[in-house]
Formats: sequence, C-alpha cells, structure tokens
Amino acid sequence: MEDLVHKARSGDHHAYITLFQEYEQQLYRTAYVYVNNQQDALDVIQETAYRSFKLIATLREPKYFKTWLIGICITCAIDLLRKRKRVVHLKPEHLEFAVSNEDYDVPLSISLKQLIEQLDEDERSVILLRFYHDFTIKEITEVLQIPLGTGKTILYRALHKLRKVVKEESVYEQ
Repeated sequence: MEDLVHKARSGDHHAYITLFQEYEQQLYRTAYVYVNNQQDALDVIQETAYRSFKLIATLREPKYFKTWLIGICITCAIDLLRKRKRVVHLKPEHLEFAVSNEDYDVPLSISLKQLIEQLDEDERSVILLRFYHDFTIKEITEVLQIPLGTGKTILYRALHKLRKVVKEESVYEQ
C-alpha cells in the first residue's frame, strides 16, 4: 500500500484510483452515517475523491493514508451538512456495527439512534472514529485536527453523556 501511496503522490493516477477504491466502501459508510441519505453520501464520496486527489502530494506519511482519507471524508460530510443546514437523524439499522445481537440487552424503549442523537457533531465524530473505525485517540486527533487533550475531553464527555442517558432510562446496570 505504501508503494501505491508513493506512486500516487508522484502523480500516478492509476495508483491513486487503486488506493481510493480500496477504502471506498468504508468511506461511503462513514459518509452515510453523517448525512443519512444515499445521494448525499455519494456526493460526499465524490467530493472526498476530488479533494484527496488534489491534496495527495501534501500527505506526509504514506502509512496514514487511510486516516488522512477518512478525515477528508468527515470534513466533506460536515461541510455538506453545514451548507444545507440540515439536522442529522441516524437510523439504528445503519449503526448495527456498534452493538452485536448477543450483547444487546437494552430494552426497546431506548435505541442506539436515540443515544447517538444526544451527541454534538464533534462528539459523534470522535465516538464513530473510536468505536467504528477502531482509531486510537491520537489518530482521531490527527483526523479531526484537534489537540490530543481536546480529543480525550470530547471522548470522555461523549461517553459520560451516553452513560447518563442510559442511566436515566433505568437500564444501566452496575
């Protein structure tokens, strides 16, 4: 992969296309979680492809290509939402990755959708990157271009909010 990144950075269009196609499905899922609409998600992917192609020469570390690409995708999704000034309503069927069926013991009165909707935009980004993409806090802060301390604060604040909501629904067991 790093060889393809080096080739793409030096102007090889075929190498770039190969790299982008490798992560296209993950990018689509990430975009869809943000924009909650197939057409908008495709628009985000298209904008991500354009921006990343134009900026590939600025990528410093080839081993962080995926992280860099997901960061661009998130930025494009947020830009689209701000441009259209729409509220994101996440559907539980698109968040099944967060809870497996055998571990699911929360009553139907509270859903993952309701939990995620309690979070701000930055908190949602950190939670999705941490638990969906399995990024470390350091990687999350690089993607979102925020200081490490801020990333930790956002993560812990988001987790605290989620625990509080679950506790209020009286389904939290210690």
